[in-house]
Amino acid sequence: MPATLLISDLHLSHQRPATVALFLRFLQEQACQANELYILGDLFDAWIGDDNTRPPAPETIQALRQLTDRGCKLFVMHGNRDFLLGEQFAQATGGILLPDPYVTDLGGQPTLLMHGDLLCSDDTEYQQARQLLRSPAFIQDFVSRTLEERVQLAAEYRRRSGEVVSLKSADIMDVNQQTVENYMREHKVNRLIHGHTHRPALHEFKLDESPAQRYVLEDWHEQSGSYLSIQDGHIQQQTFS
Repeated sequence: MPATLLISDLHLSHQRPATVALFLRFLQEQACQANELYILGDLFDAWIGDDNTRPPAPETIQALRQLTDRGCKLFVMHGNRDFLLGEQFAQATGGILLPDPYVTDLGGQPTLLMHGDLLCSDDTEYQQARQLLRSPAFIQDFVSRTLEERVQLAAEYRRRSGEVVSLKSADIMDVNQQTVENYMREHKVNRLIHGHTHRPALHEFKLDESPAQRYVLEDWHEQSGSYLSIQDGHIQQQTFS
């Protein structure tokens, strides 16, 4: 029976050609055998608009289109780095853009899918910036600029973000367990899968006296990438290298 695969945090960019090559090979060798592929945010290190034609956008879109043309269903969730992915990208790849959060049945179990940044509620500074960056006014102003201006602005945002992150404690940037449980209760699920934190793990706990699981997806690197595979009701962490 074909599997469902879940990945996140690939951060593809022209500065990481080996990671791009690894992902394209993953699509050709692994994902093409699956029934569904879920990308839970930050496929790209920065997405400056659907009119972006700079590498690795064209080759990534082409490879994803080849995947969906072969019959694999593609679902893409926005991350904090690529929240400007739009309908033009979805049409070009044959994929479906998902809201965050999103509930679906995976292997016979209702599962909550998220990028994961909404769970980091202790980082109030980030949450405020997230709200500003995704506001219609900011987005309209950003996409109205030239591609070159957007490239420079995105690079500046990443630089500032890196400086801010370096000054924060690791605990503040991790998920808040109470926030995790609140989202799971709201959506009536006992399984959550997300990325964003770059802290791959399986967390098992009790949610209102019932067993619950939180799977954290791993970020991708030059030599290897990680994914969850759900097949015949079983879920496994796999490595592609």
